[in-house]
Parts: sequence; structure tokens; C-alpha cells
Amino acid sequence: MMLVGIIAVCIVLAVLAFFVPRLSRHPERGTQRTLGAGSRAGAKAPGILGRIFSKPFRSSSKAVGRSGSAGRRARGRMPL
Repeated sequence: MMLVGIIAVCIVLAVLAFFVPRLSRHPERGTQRTLGAGSRAGAKAPGILGRIFSKPFRSSSKAVGRSGSAGRRARGRMPL
């Protein structure tokens, strides 16, 4: 279920970044902040469990950042 939510957030951020690049930064940073909190909470588990629990949040945060930047980059490549 979390996977579907992250995919939906990435799609919304990419579309938002394409149409209104300046306004897409705040939702992107908020999403990354929330995922960072989850990653930090998961990392508090002892030993290898900490890495295992925090990894989905780190990779999701990277995906959110990539989708936002891809939308802004596509907007910059438009001929008009």
C-alpha cells in the first residue's frame, strides 16, 4: 500500500513541477521531510534491522526528489 502511495505522490509532484515549477518545491520538501522522519525512526532499530527498516524511506525520498526534478527539467526543455 505504501508503494502505491509513493508512486501517486511522485506522479503528482512531476505534474506539479511541470506546470508550476516554483510551487512544486514546497510539497516536495515536505514529502522528503516526512520520509526522512520515517527513515530516522527506522534507523533507530538495532544493528542490521536499522538499515533494513530505513531503506524504503530513503529510496522513496530519492524517488520523490527525482520526479520533481524531472518535471522541472522537462519544463525547461519546452520550446516555448
